[in-house]
Amino acid sequence: MTSRMKFLVTGLFLASLCGAWTPPAAAAPWTRGFVVSSYEYAFRYGGRKDYFREGEIEPGVDCPHGSSVHFSNDDLVKIAVARQKWRTEQEIEHIARPPGLETVKTPNLTRFWIWDRALSYRGWRKGIETYVNPFAADDPGQPQVVSRIGDGFNLDGKIGADDFVSPDGEKGIDNALYRAWGCDAPWRGDGNATLHLRANDKMQEGLYTMVIRVSGSKDPMNDDDVTVEIGYSPDHIVKDARGGVAPDYSYRIVKTEQYTKLKGRVRGGVVETEQVDELHMPRISWFYNQTGDANFRKGKIRLAIGANGQASGLIGGYRNWRDLYVENTFAQDGGQQGIREHEDAVSLYYALSRNADGLPDAKTGQNMGISTTYRIKAMPAYVVDPDKPAQVVVLTEEESRKKAFTAISEAFRTATTTRVVQDVPPGTTEAAVPALERTIVDLPSKEFFLATLDRPHYDVEPEY
Repeated sequence: MTSRMKFLVTGLFLASLCGAWTPPAAAAPWTRGFVVSSYEYAFRYGGRKDYFREGEIEPGVDCPHGSSVHFSNDDLVKIAVARQKWRTEQEIEHIARPPGLETVKTPNLTRFWIWDRALSYRGWRKGIETYVNPFAADDPGQPQVVSRIGDGFNLDGKIGADDFVSPDGEKGIDNALYRAWGCDAPWRGDGNATLHLRANDKMQEGLYTMVIRVSGSKDPMNDDDVTVEIGYSPDHIVKDARGGVAPDYSYRIVKTEQYTKLKGRVRGGVVETEQVDELHMPRISWFYNQTGDANFRKGKIRLAIGANGQASGLIGGYRNWRDLYVENTFAQDGGQQGIREHEDAVSLYYALSRNADGLPDAKTGQNMGISTTYRIKAMPAYVVDPDKPAQVVVLTEEESRKKAFTAISEAFRTATTTRVVQDVPPGTTEAAVPALERTIVDLPSKEFFLATLDRPHYDVEPEY
């Protein structure tokens, strides 16, 4: 099928040759489908589009204190490791500026893995792995959003003193994740934030596919009773000759997991759904081990359908902030993520905890949810029910990484719930194991680092 099916109608509008008009036939069932082409946190960017200074992101009105710069040079690394009073002056200096680095074949990579190993052990005593047990380290501080303008929904039906105001003037907008993480370097930019770009690139290249289907029985632009389905598709996104997401291709929808059906209405081409207890769909990911269900509590969707058949909108609700932590931190390992992206998962942990604004724990009263909004763009597509049952694609060769991701995520949850320090489970690459051992073989000071720096130990050690 090559023509675009924007919606299905059975009535015809007829006009006579002399210009007389016949009233339209009765409304009929209609369906519109979409494949998501862009999927990211709904963070705003308060900087100037014309700003450019080598190596910098303009602070902007929402982040006047700038974006995160953790571990971006040896002086900042030295400050980070010097917070542990049990480290010696020699150790601190050697970590920041490894002796003999200029003699090795890969100085930048060698320093990268030394920093990773050292930053992975910043607890109040030796032997505490940082990213599984972030509460055991001091809060390094995270620059936070101070703007009053934010995208999202009024999820709790209240207008609080700390709530955002939407760009069109709606008060009471709940998007605490933007306040907590909106100044984090890899999530900040004007369409060019590194993790936004990476996640969208991996999604479009086949890591996963998300589809939306809207159906009703009246006017597709104005219908007070529509059904909205959102979920995972096992079919790869089809691209056009220029690398963009191509319109009008068919995608199957999986209904057994990462799927939600909601009721809603359409007014002037804008779809607004009800608020549901749980809204399930694929999560933002850039590695297979991260993929899975993004469970929004008290979630809802708003989707504006353009004249060209494309759609854009917001998905909001409360997400468990510990899930957001592990999805970001353990994509590879905490130290690697931090050094490469100039973010510190410890500071992100504390920012999430203090900004959490929903889903209080029945026993402790601690808020376990943080109001969150995702921004999407979508191309018109045919979203179809499969002839045979379809499931989420399993990559057998990647399942070991996914198992390790699940194990370290559970260790983190146990640690932060019980406040009992947990070890790093086997199978992960946390604390640069075995990357450090493989990289520093030609470093003159390698014995110092191997003897001095902490690391996880396992019954079966990985091969170096």
